[in-house]
Amino acid sequence: MAELAFDATGERYFETGVNKCVLYPMDESGAYPLGVAWNGITAVTESPSGAEATPLYADNIKYLNLVSAEEFAATIEAFTYPDEWASCDGSAEPETGVRIGQQPRSQFGLSYKTIIGNDASPDYGYKLHLVYGCLAAPSEKGFATINDAPEAITFSWEVKTTPVAVTDYKPTSVIVIDSTKVAEEDLAVLEAALYGVTGEGQADTDPYLPLPDAVIAMFGGS
Repeated sequence: MAELAFDATGERYFETGVNKCVLYPMDESGAYPLGVAWNGITAVTESPSGAEATPLYADNIKYLNLVSAEEFAATIEAFTYPDEWASCDGSAEPETGVRIGQQPRSQFGLSYKTIIGNDASPDYGYKLHLVYGCLAAPSEKGFATINDAPEAITFSWEVKTTPVAVTDYKPTSVIVIDSTKVAEEDLAVLEAALYGVTGEGQADTDPYLPLPDAVIAMFGGS
């Protein structure tokens, strides 16, 4: 085995930013048939939990560790949100422009992009994050007077997830695709699904969030 090299040029990686966030309200069948652009996203904080070891003892020794189920949660922060977010945030609109709160909250999916950089290029690649089975909790909204140092209100929501099925694997709530490790043509197929397609000699296609099995199948030839 060759000697290890540390901090080689082009191998000092970092990850930053969040953009191209898309909201996919879930329908009654558990699919995510239509995505809408979510502008104004300032942060998505991923907060996995669980997978904690519980030690069991027998014969006067540590016998084994039982590991609890792992869960995925997140916090979304934004300056604004699309109209389609209303049902996910427990609002209904009985008349145009009239919204009532404390209604049932719809589940949704989410996709967003983070940038991979290194010492040679700040735009070396990117990751696509796909999140399924999301449910948002009520959140505080702080409104303050305008003064000599005005600031835009930042909205924030705590999100918990319910994993969805994946063939031959345990159910999952999140998939991450690394653009530096998959084939460009396969990635293009996924992005066409996530963001939709307009014109250029082909029929318009609405954006949607494919389920995990469909995503994995897209990269079967990578």
